[in-house]
Amino acid sequence: MPLASRFLYRSTRQVYTGHMILQPEQASSARSFAKATGSAPSALKGDEMLKGIFLEVKKKFETALGILQKEKITIDPDDPAAVSEYARVMKTVRQKADLFSESQRIKYTIESRTQGIPDARSYLLALKEIRIKRGLTDEQGAEAMMMDALEKVEQELKKPLMRNDKKGMALLMTEFDKINQKLGIRREDLPKYEEQLEFKIAKAQLEELKKDALEAMDTQKKRYIFLIPHTSLAVTA
Repeated sequence: MPLASRFLYRSTRQVYTGHMILQPEQASSARSFAKATGSAPSALKGDEMLKGIFLEVKKKFETALGILQKEKITIDPDDPAAVSEYARVMKTVRQKADLFSESQRIKYTIESRTQGIPDARSYLLALKEIRIKRGLTDEQGAEAMMMDALEKVEQELKKPLMRNDKKGMALLMTEFDKINQKLGIRREDLPKYEEQLEFKIAKAQLEELKKDALEAMDTQKKRYIFLIPHTSLAVTA
């Protein structure tokens, strides 16, 4: 596969692999479509719904690929300017192809996986599991602080804290605000944190692309060296 095509494939795959989640509005469209088919056989309804989803994904993929083909990207993860430019391109891809950003994916994952959890402790444990599975680090030890805050509130309430307990949750949020203040985290800085996260992701993706590019060039070099002796023998013969 030519290097340019390999790069485009890898870049586009990074947009989709592990990231392509059926967004809520798409799920609603799928449900509406299934409902609109009326008395059609179940198999047919399922096939048509899958066809609609496939066409939607295909459209997004082609949109992303079209943008990447027009952009000039420098594969240098050690150059902040190159990383920033790559992050900008991938942001454009997400916006044009209507894809989740990393923070949106995390938010969606949290909402979907914790929707039925009734108590605060299980909720925090679920957040920890999601963080670990996504490879995110807790460098500041915020999770331990949050669990300590929960222990404090539950001791005050003398019972496990349920998420529908408005008074208890208000107390927990107050404790969480204290933690954020201690860690220097402000709500108004959330866009900045999201930008920093996208920069880290862009850098990691460029590192993968660079590795792929070097491997591709090494393979081409070995193939060229292998062909030279055989070509020479053919000429002399």
